[in-house]
Amino acid sequence: MQVAVIQMVSTADIDTNLRQAQKLLEQAADAGACLAVLPENFAVLGHADVAAIARAEASGTGPIIRWLQQTAARLKLWVVAGTVPLLANGEREGKPYAACLVINAQGEQVARYNKLHLFDVAVADQHGQYRESDTYQAGNEIVLVDTPVGRLGLSICYDLRFPGLYTQLREQGAELIAVPSAFTAVTGAAHWHSLLRARAIETQCYILAANQGGQHTQTRMTYGHSLILDPWGEICAEHAQGQQVIQTEINLPRLHEVRQQMPVWQHRRFSAPQLGDRIDFPKGSKIT
Repeated sequence: MQVAVIQMVSTADIDTNLRQAQKLLEQAADAGACLAVLPENFAVLGHADVAAIARAEASGTGPIIRWLQQTAARLKLWVVAGTVPLLANGEREGKPYAACLVINAQGEQVARYNKLHLFDVAVADQHGQYRESDTYQAGNEIVLVDTPVGRLGLSICYDLRFPGLYTQLREQGAELIAVPSAFTAVTGAAHWHSLLRARAIETQCYILAANQGGQHTQTRMTYGHSLILDPWGEICAEHAQGQQVIQTEINLPRLHEVRQQMPVWQHRRFSAPQLGDRIDFPKGSKIT
């Protein structure tokens, strides 16, 4: 079973981005993929009113979800839709979530993950300060979904720096983990490969990391290097910069062989905390 990871260089223009995403998804489907992952902010990246986009999607007048459903059904392709600005279910106003949607091959939404960790960080690039919390609110649920290629855990970009989430995804049966991203050029060069390989090795999962990869505005450049890692942490496919589709075959027997030969989950001495759990450290211990 083939999976595809799609790298884009999205702009603030939704129609242009959707046309480009459609071409790339068609390419993935034609090459035999049954599931494809789009990057974070695939439909809009840049100086856009994401609250207005979220309101339009909530009212049914926005183009993004309708396009996703129609495209997935036409191509008979499962689509992990990077992020879309969406309000809480049933709401028409408020601060949106950065939501990753999973659309099945019949065009039905089967999962939604709201980004847990928001990127409020100073970066040594021309953009300088990133504050996602000014625009979005954080989610509070861990999400997995059963797909034709295996049990898929969902995460987004900055989540990658928080291994507890990935421990929980493995704990709940993940065999693959999607990481749609818009990693900056600076932070990507420093940490992208190291973090992704660590998450693959720790969880013994396939990692499907779809990144933005290029110059978006005068001050915004993303790292690219979208890649697929196997459960041993080996790179199956990678693309450096620009728009591209990369694919690989998912070998679940190989995944279970890795887990059997190195049964780290059975050897653990610490249980994984659940999201929102209070952690009580022993008396006299220090956190450094």
